Amino acid sequence: MMSDRLLQIGAGRREPRPEWLRIRLATPRRYHDVRQLVDRLNLNTVCQEARCPNIYECWGDHGTATFMILGDICTRRCGFCAVTSGRPKAGVDPEEPANVAEAIEVMGLRHAVITSVDRDDLPDGGARHFADVIDAIRASSPECAAEVLTPDFRGVPEALGIVLAASPEVFSHNMETVPRLYRKARPGSRYARSLELLAESAARKASGEYGGVVKTGIMLGLGESRDEIETTLGDIRGAGVEVITLGQYMQPTRNHMPVARWVPPDEFAEYRWLALELGFKHCESGPLVRSSYHAHEHVGNELAIAAG
Repeated sequence: MMSDRLLQIGAGRREPRPEWLRIRLATPRRYHDVRQLVDRLNLNTVCQEARCPNIYECWGDHGTATFMILGDICTRRCGFCAVTSGRPKAGVDPEEPANVAEAIEVMGLRHAVITSVDRDDLPDGGARHFADVIDAIRASSPECAAEVLTPDFRGVPEALGIVLAASPEVFSHNMETVPRLYRKARPGSRYARSLELLAESAARKASGEYGGVVKTGIMLGLGESRDEIETTLGDIRGAGVEVITLGQYMQPTRNHMPVARWVPPDEFAEYRWLALELGFKHCESGPLVRSSYHAHEHVGNELAIAAG
């Protein structure tokens, strides 16, 4: 059923939210079907954990979800993220790859996005578990494209190779913000390390070792300047990244970083054109855009090119 209430996005801000950041709540039967499936298989989704504003559209209209593996406790404490931080009490769930694959098969997905919490407590940062999930998807849904959105694995050299060896159609790692804001927004991460991970992925594609698409995403509205955005886009493209998403940061709770500015849609459009001029094959840019939002659409052409 459709609710007439409007959900205003961005907790903790006292001024009215702009019209372009209002979404209509909709909870049709399909939304409840996805929720029941996720609950039955004991799965985590970034849709729920990160309080994504697009959950009603993705679950209700499209019947899709972004699966979050490796548990629901993150070993880092990013200033923008609503996922619970702390020390995980267990290793990895050996049933999780099969459960994710079952959910994808039941939902009939043709493009599945798999992300995770940071697991700095694991020697490989969870890379082998990512590969196991990809393998399980291949076994049950061979026509489904797998997109992985991974942590930086703390720069462990072997970790990236483990994931890419499983041949995901899309390898993604989010840069999130500009260098100046890393200490505040991503205190457990480093700009150079994230950029190096993407550059290495692109290099392995150039060498023929990896055949998929390399992707990243950043948020706007944390206090970055236009010059910083343009420089960061140049850094990312220089690393060989092909697809990029840009979206508005929305404060999940009052305990997180405040929104410094609501970026209007026409400015997002300007950054999209800049990205294309820099040579990105695709740029999805808009206030409600998230890394996995319409992922099956905005990497479709690149997957076709990669497949030859």
